[in-house]
Amino acid sequence: MVFPAGVTALVVAATAVSAVRTPAQPWPRVLLDWALVLSVCGALFLWRRYPVAACAYALTASMVFYVLSPVDGPLLVVVMVLLYAVAAAGRTATAAALGAALLVETGLGTLAGNSEFNGITLFMLGGWVVAMVALGAVRHGRQRYAQAAVRRVEADARRRQAEERLRIARELHDVVGHHLSMINVQAGTALHRMGRDPDQAGTALKVIKEASRDTLRELRSTLGVLRQVDEAEPTAPASGLARLEELERYAELASLTVDVVTQGEPRELPAGVDLAAYRILQESITNVTRHAAARTVRVTIAYETGELRLEVEDDGRGAEATSHGGGDGIRGMRERARALGGDLAAGPLPGGGFRVRARLPYGAAP
Repeated sequence: MVFPAGVTALVVAATAVSAVRTPAQPWPRVLLDWALVLSVCGALFLWRRYPVAACAYALTASMVFYVLSPVDGPLLVVVMVLLYAVAAAGRTATAAALGAALLVETGLGTLAGNSEFNGITLFMLGGWVVAMVALGAVRHGRQRYAQAAVRRVEADARRRQAEERLRIARELHDVVGHHLSMINVQAGTALHRMGRDPDQAGTALKVIKEASRDTLRELRSTLGVLRQVDEAEPTAPASGLARLEELERYAELASLTVDVVTQGEPRELPAGVDLAAYRILQESITNVTRHAAARTVRVTIAYETGELRLEVEDDGRGAEATSHGGGDGIRGMRERARALGGDLAAGPLPGGGFRVRARLPYGAAP
């Protein structure tokens, strides 16, 4: 509400009581008038919890006061304020009905010979009733609009939080999955070569050390988003196609022959497209090393007019690899491409092997 109920009640009560005491009336009659005035003003303090009941009582007690008391008092001010309170609480129809009852009772009193109210006064009273009900209805509408706006903001915040959690989960899957797969392959190589070829085993252990270091670095960087703490700028380059050589080196250390083909004129990519392209290639090569039992993998990066096209093709087990490696990894790659307005297709080749194709528009933002 926009009115101070206590101040309004005190002003109305003081004015009414001073008017009650003016005539020379018996004390019982004066006490009755005071009781009616104070109870009507006291109803103002109940507008928050019981607006309808407070307004109905104030209306009834005011009519009793005006019928029985020989003096006038500003009790209709309380009734008007409570009509506004009822409409502001969302009970517009009830407020209109109470206002109509007030006008009917006042009109009947005028017809019965009450000189305090004439036709002009009744017309002005009707204007006040309409105005107070309308103002209360407008306030209720504004409150509902504000509440709906708050709910929309909260829903949008929850949606953004869910999207951010999904993005972070996808980043962790790509980073940890790729490097742990490489560590697993090289650990098996080291164990196999430990006795017969110590140099090869040492190379595999070196790869394990580098892969674990990169995993910890990227994991720390990703989790730093969740911690929201100030840390020094990372010295390693951000994930993007500029780090494609690392993927080639890891694949070659896993006994894969990597052939990278670049088509078109290389260009600077938006950060989201660059990261998505790197993660798609990373996940595709990881799946080849884990599931495909392939010897060669061909990576094609095509810089076209409006989009970047990627293709990763191997000569491995194809359909058999799909049953083992076509789960969350391919789904995550497809979600990355769709988030940028692109698409991704993955499946076995007719003559054996597996192929992943992705299309990432340059101008799209996640």
